[in-house]
Amino acid sequence: MNPGALNLIFLAGGFVMAILLGMLIIPNILLISYKKQLFDLPDGRKVHTTPVPRLGGLSFFPVILITMALNIGFRYMTGPALDELTLSRTGVILLFILAGLMMLYLVGEADDLVGVGYKVKFIIQILASSLMILTGTWLHSLGGLFGIHEIPDWIGIPLSLVIVVYITNAINLIDGIDGLASGLCCISLAVLSVMLIYRHEYVHALLSLSTLGVIIPFWFYNVFGNARQGHKLFMGDAGSLTLGYILSFLVLRLSSPVHGGEDASRDMIIAFSTLIVPLFDVVRVVVHRVRKGRNPFLPDKNHIHHKLLRTGMRNRYVLMSIIGIVIFFIGLNILLTSCISTTAIVIVDVVIWTALQLGINWRIKIYAKDHPEAASSYVEGAK
Repeated sequence: MNPGALNLIFLAGGFVMAILLGMLIIPNILLISYKKQLFDLPDGRKVHTTPVPRLGGLSFFPVILITMALNIGFRYMTGPALDELTLSRTGVILLFILAGLMMLYLVGEADDLVGVGYKVKFIIQILASSLMILTGTWLHSLGGLFGIHEIPDWIGIPLSLVIVVYITNAINLIDGIDGLASGLCCISLAVLSVMLIYRHEYVHALLSLSTLGVIIPFWFYNVFGNARQGHKLFMGDAGSLTLGYILSFLVLRLSSPVHGGEDASRDMIIAFSTLIVPLFDVVRVVVHRVRKGRNPFLPDKNHIHHKLLRTGMRNRYVLMSIIGIVIFFIGLNILLTSCISTTAIVIVDVVIWTALQLGINWRIKIYAKDHPEAASSYVEGAK
């Protein structure tokens, strides 16, 4: 069998293994959560009204680790090298990434169980991000943004640290309604997996597919599970921080030059486009909080999913609408990469995003006039 077909079988096997492990582990997490009464309780900021276990993220890191270790081990025992990097180099990168994942996984789990202050989580995120930088994974180019291509390391390294923390928190903050964070991550991971396979970076593609595989069964429990029957589950911070860190690594990886020095600006644009909704939403929310004189790190109800709920849409329609927005931006930016500059693409995206927000604000006002009693429950987010 030729190496290309063998590599695809290897990736498919990892993907299926992650799904099966997720299907095996998640029901047991549900069982333990209900036996020990480990619930996410409703409050004034949250959308759900019934106590729901929030330990779904417990399954993410162990499944990814088991899938990566077993599949890479078997692959190297039975065939030639996976990609153009040597095993030692790829192995070093993975060791540092897995160490960073473990740090975020543990602090996220502590937050899910007993609560952890945002300052502590922020420090851990910086430490985990630093481990990623130590692997040599940082931005070496802005891909022509504002006419800038190559950038020196003293700019690329701190900028990449900011990007990792930014993406990690963006995934954490977008996790506000059933299936939203996990659904957006599924779309992003699917696109990133295809890009990594195309670049023959099979170990990183396995990381992406393993993560995608464990999210899929979780997504069905999160979206379709019945809380009253004990079948519903939230990912919690352990899950969202893990996913955010993995996505930030893969995005930075795809933003690096392809083997042989080929420019990666197109890959960078597409990779960041897969996360455009959570990334843009964080900026908008932080600016809103600062403008109102609030602490930008404290939660409120002004994220895009909260705003869409205030238009009268139901949770499921909000989920489908945001997923549709992400798919639209990905498709648009793929088309635009072949005809306009990176700076022009960013401007187009910002203009469309701004127009979208103005449209949502207009719909909120119309709905509030017609349903003042419904809008009152979201007055904090609408100030």
